[in-house]
Amino acid sequence: MQFTLDRDALLKPLQMVSGAIERRHTLPILSNVLIEVTAEGQLVLTGTDLEIELVAHAPVQQVQVPGRITVPAKKLLDICRSLPDSSLLDVVVQGDNCVVSTGKSKFTLSTLSANDYPNLESWAGEVELQLERQQLRHLLDDTAFSMANQDVRYYLNGLLFEVDNGVLRAVATDGHRLALSTLDVAATSGHQKQIIIPRKGVLEIMRLLSADEQLVQLSLGQNHIRLTDSQFSFSCKLIDGRFPDYRRVLPRNSTKKVTAHRDVLKDACMRASILSNEKYRGVRFTLSGQNELQIVANNPEHEQAEEVIEVEYVGEALEIGFNVGYLLDVLNTLSTDLVIMNLSDANSSALVEGVGNHTGAMYVVMPMRL
Repeated sequence: MQFTLDRDALLKPLQMVSGAIERRHTLPILSNVLIEVTAEGQLVLTGTDLEIELVAHAPVQQVQVPGRITVPAKKLLDICRSLPDSSLLDVVVQGDNCVVSTGKSKFTLSTLSANDYPNLESWAGEVELQLERQQLRHLLDDTAFSMANQDVRYYLNGLLFEVDNGVLRAVATDGHRLALSTLDVAATSGHQKQIIIPRKGVLEIMRLLSADEQLVQLSLGQNHIRLTDSQFSFSCKLIDGRFPDYRRVLPRNSTKKVTAHRDVLKDACMRASILSNEKYRGVRFTLSGQNELQIVANNPEHEQAEEVIEVEYVGEALEIGFNVGYLLDVLNTLSTDLVIMNLSDANSSALVEGVGNHTGAMYVVMPMRL
């Protein structure tokens, strides 16, 4: 194998696929990137950890000998980063080594056979969706923060995608809070489909997606999801489990409603959190008929923070506790000027929404006893 290309043309796809490659792995070949060069002048880079797979493309200026080989991904990436911009790289496979040279610099890397490189089995998508990059990115931004992390309930360590009658819903929960966002889509199949994307897959998609209007193809299969872009193809195995029925978690028939300026509420919560219990992060909300919200935080050192802000409140007097970290996550994610908290009593969850939120995102936060 022998080819010539710009350093910049190699660096971008190499950075892209490196996100799928584990540096510390029991299989040495999984630390490598698969490099394929076609006679038509196309460079194809593949990275995988057996759970996710990323394939990126780049044009090659000159192909002397097409071929396939794997080289250590991190070392090749570090070499490319360290070279000057617009360097012209000559890549040649010599025996068991891959030689990368430019100017007076020359790097000899060890290789492993491309025939031993694993790839995810081929599969067919049951539901095909086409949407803008920014739409998918916003959907994930609205919800991903509520995913569990290393929970024994493995099905919570990911994000639910549900396609139902032209609507794509993203739902995430860790058992203490829940985030839901919706998007109207045109699906090639009318039937309902639910999948759970693992946490690593969700974070990788968010890393890859830029917020523009370019279209991407989303394929939902029985055990996999694939995202196809003009620059890359990303595949991921799904979590085999049953996601809890999120509809049962959404509070209904709330009797009390708080409307507040998002920035004012967020800043007050942030200040109160300074003196909250570092472990439980609890704050107490006290609402009365005077259209005022009192936020109080205490800690074991007998320190106390107290904030009073103006709100619009409809309902009877109420005192309820929350984990301030969960509330701040929601307030940081919402982008509307006003937010509404729908409440029932001190033992019932709060439903938080932005006023005029075009994504239809809503958030459920469990109360806590203080």
